[in-house]
Amino acid sequence: MSNDFSEMVDRRHTNSVKWDVADNELPMWVADMDFRTAPGIVAAIQKKAATGIFGYEEVPQDYFDAVQHWLTTEHNWTPQTNWMRFVTGVVPAISSAVRRMSHVGDNVLVQAPVYNIFYNSIVNNGRHVLSSDLHYADNQYSIDWNDLASKLADPLTSMMILCNPHNPIGKIWTPDELRRIGDLAATNHVTVFSDEIHGDITTPGKGYTPFASASETCAAVSITAVSPSKTFNVAALHAATLIIPDENRRNVVDRGINTDELAEPNAFAIDGSIAAYTTGADWVHDLNHQITTNRQAVTAFVQKNLPDLHVIAGDATYLVWIDCRDVTTDTTALCQVIRHQTGLFITAGAVYGGNGHDFVRINVACPAERLTDGLNRLKRGLQAFRQQNN
Repeated sequence: MSNDFSEMVDRRHTNSVKWDVADNELPMWVADMDFRTAPGIVAAIQKKAATGIFGYEEVPQDYFDAVQHWLTTEHNWTPQTNWMRFVTGVVPAISSAVRRMSHVGDNVLVQAPVYNIFYNSIVNNGRHVLSSDLHYADNQYSIDWNDLASKLADPLTSMMILCNPHNPIGKIWTPDELRRIGDLAATNHVTVFSDEIHGDITTPGKGYTPFASASETCAAVSITAVSPSKTFNVAALHAATLIIPDENRRNVVDRGINTDELAEPNAFAIDGSIAAYTTGADWVHDLNHQITTNRQAVTAFVQKNLPDLHVIAGDATYLVWIDCRDVTTDTTALCQVIRHQTGLFITAGAVYGGNGHDFVRINVACPAERLTDGLNRLKRGLQAFRQQNN
């Protein structure tokens, strides 16, 4: 592995949302890595900064060509560039699409436990959250197909937000599963917004399948969102791409992102994104090896030292989902005790819906030294929680 992911970068007092914590605290919550981004991105931004002029930017064809190149070489999918639209972020694009592809009072379906901000995009726009909760048994999640079919068939369900791969459980949906979702959506005239922001971060040898690439039916009902933000830890560049094969949906979404002012890039978004997609492949491959090593370290530590907890096996994201049912069904209280007693800041799972109240989510995208510190704090925090609740 040619890239070094062991550097302990000090991000305190840098306006970092993640690191806005007390001096003795260790944040392992929000999906933000503690690794420096790929060198090619840094060089592109430095070159842009050296011009000293930061006026209005437009999105060149080179940007869309770079996105296409990345999806072709990394994920075996070559979407046409005229299907693509630049947006300043996946979440605002979801909210915009909800407003355009559904009506006030409609149902927007999700699969809980799922990324909590999906709920905001639905509720804040006057739509109803309809969850087809994932089935959980034997430390694994699966789709309840009968429930999903029934809820997609509800006349008020006009849209589904698919998390592909799934956050927080780290599951990669198979091509057959995606095709089945697409067929159900098409039968019931439901648009599927596929959030694929975590698609690049997978266990080596176990890549994900873009929803729209699974079948022509999936492509026809889809709006896909991709971004370098999670992959390269460049969320503050505010750059993402919507890919919409169906012309009618594309025109409706296009009108929305322009009305909502989501189509104008900042001075570094284009250059940084092109650099990511054209020079960053080796860096991402090395990153995935490091994250896989970190996941394995968490699993081994928990099995040896915290046998009452159970790590959910996942092949995607740098977020680890841990079952705490044998300790408590109120992980909000557990996380509060852990943070108060040890300074470790992790996420209680209730915000993700479904059975999330039994789980915690831990961000493992950090150097091994920091991960070890976090795991030792987790062990001490769990001991403190038991003492307080005996």
